[in-house]
Amino acid sequence: MSTISLRLPESLHRRVRELAKAEDVSINQLITTALAEKMAALMILDYLEERAARGDRGAFERGMSKVRDTEPDEGDV
Repeated sequence: MSTISLRLPESLHRRVRELAKAEDVSINQLITTALAEKMAALMILDYLEERAARGDRGAFERGMSKVRDTEPDEGDV
């Protein structure tokens, strides 16, 4: 595990402290989770583009051909 020193404006630090207390977690845990969520949001486009590049239209069509052509159940509409 690594340690970093982080400078925050007092207003942001106060709000982080309040949110951490409300969530019953440490400030460290709140910031770590927030950073992980931000990184995931920024990295998702690269992930989706990589997955799309591996796509195979033929395999998709073969899979879809196995799905029965039926009306949805009443609760599914």
